[in-house]
Amino acid sequence: MAKGFTDEDDALLAELGVEIETKKVVARTPREERIIAGFEEIQRFVDQNGRVPGHGEDKDIFERLYATRLERLRELGEDRDLISDMDHQGLFAAKNPVKDADLEDLDDDALLAELGIAAEAPSISELKHVRSTSEKKAAEEVAGREKCEDFDTFKPLFEQIQKELDSGIRETRKFELKAEIEPGRFFIVGGQKAYVAEMGDIELTDHGRTDARLRVVFDNGTQSKMLMRSLQRALNADGDAGRRITEPNAGPLFSDETAEGDEASGTIYVLRSRSDHPLVAANRELVHKIGVTSNDVEKRIAGAQLQTTFLMAKVDVVATYELYNINRSKLETLLHRIFAPAQLDIEIPDRLGRPMKPREWFLVPLFAIEEAVERIKDGTISHYVYDPSIAELVQRE
Repeated sequence: MAKGFTDEDDALLAELGVEIETKKVVARTPREERIIAGFEEIQRFVDQNGRVPGHGEDKDIFERLYATRLERLRELGEDRDLISDMDHQGLFAAKNPVKDADLEDLDDDALLAELGIAAEAPSISELKHVRSTSEKKAAEEVAGREKCEDFDTFKPLFEQIQKELDSGIRETRKFELKAEIEPGRFFIVGGQKAYVAEMGDIELTDHGRTDARLRVVFDNGTQSKMLMRSLQRALNADGDAGRRITEPNAGPLFSDETAEGDEASGTIYVLRSRSDHPLVAANRELVHKIGVTSNDVEKRIAGAQLQTTFLMAKVDVVATYELYNINRSKLETLLHRIFAPAQLDIEIPDRLGRPMKPREWFLVPLFAIEEAVERIKDGTISHYVYDPSIAELVQRE
């Protein structure tokens, strides 16, 4: 090999007198890189599907995203030159799809969030917290309704339900648990009354959870063959508007006896303290702690003498009530609100000597607590308040 030659191609060409054109490396801003990456994603969609992405609820969420992104790119000023040379598919010259009004004013990250996806720049293909296949399928099932061919069979049911709601025979309550979803039950989802007309066999999912295929008929004459968990998600997504319609003779909110299909929620417990605090000792038969737990009560009170919430003393369980199909925290809040006028004003030092004020203790007789529980069961508690002067529940004026 002659002197001056190297094994590198550029060096060989230089020795042979061939002029080498040095390509200038163009530095791009993160924004420019993101524009290019976003356009490349749209191009890949067109290559794979043979069409320009479009809008509409019937479209895949990524297609909706690409369609809105393409609209943005068409409206670029100087930055459009970044990708004009890349447009071998003529996307800028293609007819504009109808804009999605709900998405038009959102930026990319807000758009992704609206579609249930969190994006990480620079590329819209780099997504995190993407909804699982099952979640996307659930959303599609809720939206994918069809005409109910035998709606005449169900129309009288909806008319009767409305009459019973108007007369107070039935009520609506916030949807809480999947166990409430059964054949013959009525719900309000997406502002429409829904009737569970049929339920297939209960099966276990890959995650060990129960599910079943439903036939849900809506009061607008449509129906959906959705999964039980799909209906559950739709009701939960509605927040307070997701409601179940009670039976004409709805049972208690909770009971110490289970019925078939009930799901245990927890236990109300009423405790008395063995504390030698003067206030507690002088009123031991009246001082009660009212709480709700999802655990075994005995486990809950283990080590009570080490916890200020139990007045740093051992306790005795004087009453318990098992809960079924009810929200524990809301029920506990309700009980504490009822007896708030009789909340015990007591200060207990913790193990480090710091003063603490437990909030779940009340100066109230056990019979008043039992009456409150019964009135919650029969739905009349809203008509009563607790009067600490006579230690009784009294009707509101």
